Amino acid sequence: MIKKILVSQPKPTSDKSPYFDIAREFGVELVFRPFIKVEGLTAKEFRQQKVNILDHTAIVFTSRHAIDNFFKLAKELRVTIPETMKYFCVTETIALYIQKYVQYRKRKVFFGTTGKLIDLVPLMVKHKAEKYLVPMSDISTSSVTELLDSKNLDHKECVMYRTVSDDFTKEEVEQFDYDMLLFFSPAGLNALTKNFPDFTQGDICIGAFGPATAKEVSDRGLRLDLKAPTPEFPSMTGALKDFLKNDK
Repeated sequence: MIKKILVSQPKPTSDKSPYFDIAREFGVELVFRPFIKVEGLTAKEFRQQKVNILDHTAIVFTSRHAIDNFFKLAKELRVTIPETMKYFCVTETIALYIQKYVQYRKRKVFFGTTGKLIDLVPLMVKHKAEKYLVPMSDISTSSVTELLDSKNLDHKECVMYRTVSDDFTKEEVEQFDYDMLLFFSPAGLNALTKNFPDFTQGDICIGAFGPATAKEVSDRGLRLDLKAPTPEFPSMTGALKDFLKNDK
């Protein structure tokens, strides 16, 4: 039976998270421990991409990490962001986060509703004269470039942060006694291999969120016991709850 589950994400900030309901309903212990962390590029590393921030009139933000690392790099590079700069964000929450760094003006900040870049593109097309800069992570795909090219937008993608393994301490390695591991990205599985090179799955159940993560589990010769999202269970918590109901 599943008694102790490692969730490779930060602990939810709200007490109303479905994870806590699951812990109470099934009497399982949930440990939230990210396997990966985001690390910003240095100014020297960024310069190697030969990207000039001030050549652009609009920035596209897909996450808070992108915002943090954009303004951090601008400061290190001694680049003063002009007040005329426009910001396009995939959600309103991300758009509001910009207030941490600049005064929020609605005429300068635009946002989508779904969190997907493809749904932000129509707004960007309405501002076709802008020169867009898209800060990204080192594991982003070429799909962003292809999408923006297809709309004939003037754009440039650049790497501003990377995903790295959040290494386990010696004590954490010794106390690794979980019945189930939940992963949310292929990078999380890379970190598992790095921290536990002799990892043997045995009776440990593995859950994966997203097709790329599920594929990584299989590619590593591991057994995939739980997959989300599915038509029936679009969230990891929904899929986990159903899995635990059937766990005897």
